[in-house]
Amino acid sequence: MANAPITVRTVKGLDCQNYVGLRAPTNFKFNNVRTAMKSQPPRLLVMGLSDAECEAAVVAGNVPEAPPVPPKPAPPAGTPVVPSLPLNRRPRRNRRSPALRASFQETNISPANFVYPLFIHEGEEDTPIGAMPGCYRLGWRHGLVEEVAKARDVGVNSIVLFPKIPDALKTPTGDEAYNENGLVPRAIRLLKDKYPDLVIYTDVALDPYSSDGHDGIVREDGVIMNDETVHQLCKQAVAQARAGADVVSPSDMMDGRVGAMREALDAEGYEHVSIMSYTAKYASSFYGPFREALDSNPRFGDKKTYQMNPANYREALTEMREDESEGADILLVKPGLPYLDIIRLLRDHSPLPVAAYQVSGEYSMIKAGAALKMIDEERVMMESLLCLRRAGADIILTYFALQAARCLCGEKR
Repeated sequence: MANAPITVRTVKGLDCQNYVGLRAPTNFKFNNVRTAMKSQPPRLLVMGLSDAECEAAVVAGNVPEAPPVPPKPAPPAGTPVVPSLPLNRRPRRNRRSPALRASFQETNISPANFVYPLFIHEGEEDTPIGAMPGCYRLGWRHGLVEEVAKARDVGVNSIVLFPKIPDALKTPTGDEAYNENGLVPRAIRLLKDKYPDLVIYTDVALDPYSSDGHDGIVREDGVIMNDETVHQLCKQAVAQARAGADVVSPSDMMDGRVGAMREALDAEGYEHVSIMSYTAKYASSFYGPFREALDSNPRFGDKKTYQMNPANYREALTEMREDESEGADILLVKPGLPYLDIIRLLRDHSPLPVAAYQVSGEYSMIKAGAALKMIDEERVMMESLLCLRRAGADIILTYFALQAARCLCGEKR
């Protein structure tokens, strides 16, 4: 091989001056690589040589040119000169560039993780909700369908419906909740007719339908009746399943409602319909804007006799174990960000999927802070959602679903 003539070929159309380290090729022949190298200064091998020719040249000492070793960056004036700390492990090494940070990211989020809560009403027009900028009561015939189409375009294919019921249809026992031609069943049928693969979650509770504004039937002394309420909720869940709901979601916090609901659904042939139980729903002050959206504030008192005390942690395990034993398919924590410890608690103690609800108060605070130029809305929004995922939420119910999905897809609207 050493005695074979080597030809350095030119590359047509290549302007070598525009490439670092490349020199203009020259046509020449030599019989011995070592002899040729002694008579000529080392030079870069030109494109067009075979692998064997390149290797032979390097072995002979004709090493290709490369950029010089970059100089060590200088510290600012006044930086103290100190010996390096004797550290075997420096975690910052894995954070030093965007590529490395992306490589080692433990938690990821995608539009598939979002469930989009949508408010609907009987009107034709979409009505803005003052306490929730960017949210509307959507007309069930048009606005709802259009909003679902927007969400599906960016990968959000799960929604949950919340109805604003006319006051004239509200009663102490909330019978409108299981009217099979009511607002929610009609909206489900319409959406399923247009988008058969859309995943529809529903809310199972009496407060939108109750003249008292509570999640259950109220006795004359103000006590929320548990078992009688569960009876109504089972009829509501069956009506929603019959309309085409994929997941019914009891948010009422009555005792025993998951087991009763599972039995009622199965008896009617809806074994395939899932139950997402509001397992740890706290009596929170973060729900205010939501109640404005649905005009569902309690007429008297509060919901502390059935929703959980925000001070309690271990109690969530009791609720979790009951829901698991009664047949829940998904466990939900509400609110979300202020209750990350509860999300992690359920995640560590249950094999079931865990959902988190980023509630209206969380949403509105971010919107208000952004409007006042106090925070970067997009960054805070995405960080809050990522934190819910990091805590252990498989899915997130969030009013940011469409906006966040557009960010993840690279859209700016």
